[in-house]
Amino acid sequence: MKREEQNINDTWRMEDMFPSDEVWEQDLDKATEMVGQYSEFEGEISKNKEKLLTYFIFNDKVNLLAERLYVYSNQKYHQDMANAKYQTYSGKAHKLVVDIGSAASFVEPELLSMEEETLRSWIADERFADYHRYVEEILRGKAYTLDEKTEKILAKSKRMANAPDNIYAMYNGADIDFPTVTDSQGEKIKITHGNFVPLLSGTDRELRKKAFHALYDTYGKMKNTIAATFNANVEQACFYADVRGFSSTRAMYLHGSNVPESVYDNLIEVVHENIHLMHRYVGIRKRALGVEQLHMYDIYAPIAKAPEKKYTFDEAKSMVKAGLAPMGKAYLEKLQEGFDNRWIDIYENEGKRSGAYSWGAYGTHPYVLLNYQGTLDHVFTLAHEMGHALHSYYSDANQPYINAGYKIFVAEVASTCNESLLIHNLLNKTEDKDTRAFLINHFLEQFKGTLYRQTMFAEFEKITHDMVWEGETLTADKLCEIYYDLNKFYFGEDIVLDEEIALEWARIPHFYNPFYVYQYATGISAAIALSGKIMKEGEAGVKDYMKFLTGGGSKDPIDLLKLAGVDMTEKEPVSQALKLFEELLDEMESIVG
Repeated sequence: MKREEQNINDTWRMEDMFPSDEVWEQDLDKATEMVGQYSEFEGEISKNKEKLLTYFIFNDKVNLLAERLYVYSNQKYHQDMANAKYQTYSGKAHKLVVDIGSAASFVEPELLSMEEETLRSWIADERFADYHRYVEEILRGKAYTLDEKTEKILAKSKRMANAPDNIYAMYNGADIDFPTVTDSQGEKIKITHGNFVPLLSGTDRELRKKAFHALYDTYGKMKNTIAATFNANVEQACFYADVRGFSSTRAMYLHGSNVPESVYDNLIEVVHENIHLMHRYVGIRKRALGVEQLHMYDIYAPIAKAPEKKYTFDEAKSMVKAGLAPMGKAYLEKLQEGFDNRWIDIYENEGKRSGAYSWGAYGTHPYVLLNYQGTLDHVFTLAHEMGHALHSYYSDANQPYINAGYKIFVAEVASTCNESLLIHNLLNKTEDKDTRAFLINHFLEQFKGTLYRQTMFAEFEKITHDMVWEGETLTADKLCEIYYDLNKFYFGEDIVLDEEIALEWARIPHFYNPFYVYQYATGISAAIALSGKIMKEGEAGVKDYMKFLTGGGSKDPIDLLKLAGVDMTEKEPVSQALKLFEELLDEMESIVG
């Protein structure tokens, strides 16, 4: 289906952000002109408290406008990535953001050149209340902030440094062309990003095998180019980490959220200690499918009897509302507002960006991009992305612009908490053995896909970044070897590791946003703890949880979670999540035998 053939009610209402492209262009011109005004503040903000306050207010105004321009242009681009107009818009908005960063690059070095006591006395003025955390974060980064001239050069280099990500996104989103395969009924199916996992989740094993081989054969034909792109992205990360004086790329990326590296190491360590549970799950899957050999293309196949049901989008919305009932009336009303007012771009069309996300800009409601296929997984995706959306809504509604944006470390907590509440609701509604087995397996899949798989991704990132940091070049063969060995460790002896799985790294867009994926695994751990608290404590649990949801970026993410009752500096949340995984395995094993 082409974009223009979509029912307008199934698409997001971008007019809520900009009424027309013409207004976007006018505001781009306005923002571009404002960039020139940064020079008026250079050398002055460290001399005069009033000038500093004026600067902060001006900077908020420019960045808020730039954020809206950037989000609008990219969301329009993501509707159809072959659309040249919005490719151009996206590029212009990106240039604007880079130019703002370059124009404002004097700020941190200039503030850090001040006597710390003087700066702290200035921001003690209640008029600076919104900017306390911003200044404290600058002071925390003092050891990694360079002189003004160097900061300007680094800011200007960002546009060039984004090239690997942009090249990969263009190839994977617009240029890649997957082949057509034939199912057991003779029907021809063209593989897309949107239907690949649903195909692997189907009951037609021969189709699963064909789709698996066809997709990875396509990536394999470009593996050397993709490897060079991947290596370039790691190289640019190493460059910035080295220049700023970090001990590694991981240290640089975790520094932004003030997350101790021990949290990352604890995650991998606890998962390694419990790898036998993942191997046990693979063994259950093999027995349930009744196959002599379990292959990688069998890893999503259904292992429990259930109606081969697809859910309409209206049914999905009803299921999500019922699942989130423990969150209370106010939360459900805001959820319904999103459903009723075209926050969501629902269905796949030609050229549309794959996957799903929630995004938006301060001052406008959040948006959700889906490629809805009607599977139970996609019902959970709706719950997941609306968790992101309402987290953003509550943060924006309760925090000033500069403190509204929450860190990536907590970005997956609200979304995964929604999923956990939904699955518990569905499990509690049925005693039917077959249906229960189907739902339990779905929950087990969340652990496999989110906790184990994302930790494997995190380990892959740590290995590959460390290699480049030490001066090695990542070739396609080396990347495939590393990835294959990790699969061998994570999946165990009860599965045949088809050689194509070694290429999976080539189709993971998140690797171009380094050290992001581990937060899915920490997120599900925190979410399971929080959803349990909400279900157990009711209104009191929701009240604590709302302290987290409304907190935005007003505190370090570790401290925000502590407000809700979860301490991610300890191993306990990950261990507790895997304990629930083990309990679910026990029940599934009693069903499968």
